[in-house]
Amino acid sequence: MVRRLYGSAELQERLQVSRARVVQITSRPDFPEPFDRLAGGAVWLVEDVEAWIAEHRPHQARDADPDAR
Repeated sequence: MVRRLYGSAELQERLQVSRARVVQITSRPDFPEPFDRLAGGAVWLVEDVEAWIAEHRPHQARDADPDAR
């Protein structure tokens, strides 16, 4: 099984926000917990983040195809 992950840089790109805003968003109590914390920082499962986006930022939600950009 391939796990797809978002790190801070991927969240910046996906949410179209600054690095500082990623820190604010990921600190929210309703944002998913990181899947793991690595030397380079926290990583989140793509499906957890996409579910959060669908609920909290529906204007940025992707269609049924998670690979669509």
